[in-house]
Amino acid sequence: MTFGRSRKISFILLVTVFLVFGAAWIGLAQTPEEEKKALEEELKSLEEKISQYEKSIDSVQKERKTLQNQITILQSKIKKLNLEISRGNLMIKDIKRQIQDTENSIQKTTDELDKTRVKLKGSLRTLYQENQKGNAEILLSSEQLSDFFTNLANLEALNLRVTQSLEDVKSLKISLEDEKDSLDKEKEDLQKVVGLQILQKQAGEDNKKQQESILEITKGKETVYQKYLEESKKRAAEIRSRIFELIGVPQAPTFGQAYEIAKIISKTTGVRPALLLAVIKQESNLGKNVGQCFLKDPKKGSGVRITTGAAVTNVMKPSRDVQPFLQITQELGRDPYNTSVSCPIPSVGGYGGAMGPAQFIPSTWMIYRDELKELSGRAADPWNVSDAFLAAALYLKDFGAASQKENDEWRAAMIYFSGSTNSKYRFYGDSVISLARGLEEDIKAIENGQ
Repeated sequence: MTFGRSRKISFILLVTVFLVFGAAWIGLAQTPEEEKKALEEELKSLEEKISQYEKSIDSVQKERKTLQNQITILQSKIKKLNLEISRGNLMIKDIKRQIQDTENSIQKTTDELDKTRVKLKGSLRTLYQENQKGNAEILLSSEQLSDFFTNLANLEALNLRVTQSLEDVKSLKISLEDEKDSLDKEKEDLQKVVGLQILQKQAGEDNKKQQESILEITKGKETVYQKYLEESKKRAAEIRSRIFELIGVPQAPTFGQAYEIAKIISKTTGVRPALLLAVIKQESNLGKNVGQCFLKDPKKGSGVRITTGAAVTNVMKPSRDVQPFLQITQELGRDPYNTSVSCPIPSVGGYGGAMGPAQFIPSTWMIYRDELKELSGRAADPWNVSDAFLAAALYLKDFGAASQKENDEWRAAMIYFSGSTNSKYRFYGDSVISLARGLEEDIKAIENGQ
């Protein structure tokens, strides 16, 4: 019995040591395959620990609200978020490895393309020189008739080599374009993960502040906590007047005003106000941390940071978003070069270009433009609060959020963020649902006038 217990303790110690020093061990991997396997194993370990904290949080939340279990919940959430940040760091490392592999592949393809072009150039020059000679000249310059036919055969073979080289150039060019598209996608994935880490760290700080605030107010006494809990229910006026901070909106609405907009939109789309407000709040937090930029060069998609005027590359993807952005701003009578959009995350690369409170990129906004115009009776404005809320609700509705079931809402929120339900972005969906639950309580307080 003692031996079994000892083994269990040793195993826990080994797991703890692995989590602490795992990153260093991974760095010693001899091959990309070994490194990938080590990353996958560490991610699996973190996923299991995160799952344990989730179960612990769910279990405690079902108990009667006491001071101790509220503190326990907050502490578990902080630990879970720290693990999720560690998982994010591993994902970032893995995506960076993929980016490096793709960049190496791009360089290799570029080198092959250059070599093929050099060969093609030489073949074309020889072919041109031979084509300047007529058949009569070739015949007269040949000592024997057989030499004439040999020369013709060589010319034909040269023609074939030129044709094949042209095909090789085309094939390599297509391969290069595919690899560059793959690199853009990997950088966008990296940008999403870093964006999630920003939100995770912020959520962790908020939980810690909430824990400290409760302890400070109650001084650790259960009776004081219960009084605090009772008083906190009487906050309808405070909630209604609270500023609902939105990215790109100089005069942000109060929470009460934002709720009224969301309530009207809910009647049209079926999307729950609390969910819509949670998505908008999450996007605004993300957009605020990413920063704000102006587009300046439509050909390159580059621009400047609004606060400093510093040059920023990849403000917008030229092939995907610049033309839609110019069209949107033209319809609204806005100056496209002095209209704020989100910046790319400097440490990641990828592209910015998201617009207004709902953080739509221009190409996605265009999908909903006509429907928005039909519902509002005018050209929709991504920087207008009502239009942004409506566009977000339509998007969420398209992916099942109108059912108002949490699983469907979670799925719609995940697709809103990344275009998929990829589990590596799970925190975003979890965070939206958590925010929605809290906002639902605020809404009940408003409606009940407590």
